[in-house]
Amino acid sequence: MGIPVKLQAFEGPLDLLLHLIEKNKVNIYDIPIVEITDQYMEYLHEMETEDLDVMSEFLVMAATLLDIKSRMLLPPEVDEKGEEVDPRDELVQKLLEYKMYKYMSYELRDRQDGAAFHYYKQPTIPDEVKEYRPPVNIEELLGDLTLSRLHTIFRDIMRRQENRYDPIRSKFGSLKREEIDLSGTMRFVQQYISGKKTCMFREILVLRSGKLYKIVTFLTLLELMKEGKVAVEQEETFADIRIDWTGTDDGVSEEEFAQDYA
Repeated sequence: MGIPVKLQAFEGPLDLLLHLIEKNKVNIYDIPIVEITDQYMEYLHEMETEDLDVMSEFLVMAATLLDIKSRMLLPPEVDEKGEEVDPRDELVQKLLEYKMYKYMSYELRDRQDGAAFHYYKQPTIPDEVKEYRPPVNIEELLGDLTLSRLHTIFRDIMRRQENRYDPIRSKFGSLKREEIDLSGTMRFVQQYISGKKTCMFREILVLRSGKLYKIVTFLTLLELMKEGKVAVEQEETFADIRIDWTGTDDGVSEEEFAQDYA
């Protein structure tokens, strides 16, 4: 929570700066930084306080004003677009935001004071009155609506429904999520290859069903090739892939494998 800063009639350094700008009747977008800085420093010398937390905020603003004053004496800075940078821009934005919040606080204070003169009473409407619904006049509701016109409206509604009907998407069934144990499947494939020593890729694919199993099997084969545990060979395009186990791990035997994954 911030420390409340209030010296005489000024709440913080921005409030003092805004007072000086309004007192001198200058444009907030074109602050005469030299004149405002000198007046600001005079106010600081007149302040009598031993609270360092309070004075530190005003001293920081004083240092900011002196920094802006010194930068304006130097050749103007240029941004990436080649336009001159006004050292006062950041200070102007802070003053505008402070001014907006300050006047908003005045508005809220006035509303709070005005609310003291308003009184409200609890609703005292009887339940019979609240539950009352005016009767519906069918003849007045239908008006000039005839059976022929009603039939026309019905056909228009049905036609709109038919136009929204997609003959392609309507034949789509529900997609079922295919569950698969990633780490378990990878271990399954690796143990199968290490146990067989030599096998065909198509041979592994038919061990289990599902598209995800085939994808994970292929990724597992790539990972084993990367680790140097298998060597693969394909005689021609689209031919089956021969897999030879070259890893140091002896894996499991076919009998052990059959017992684990029967």
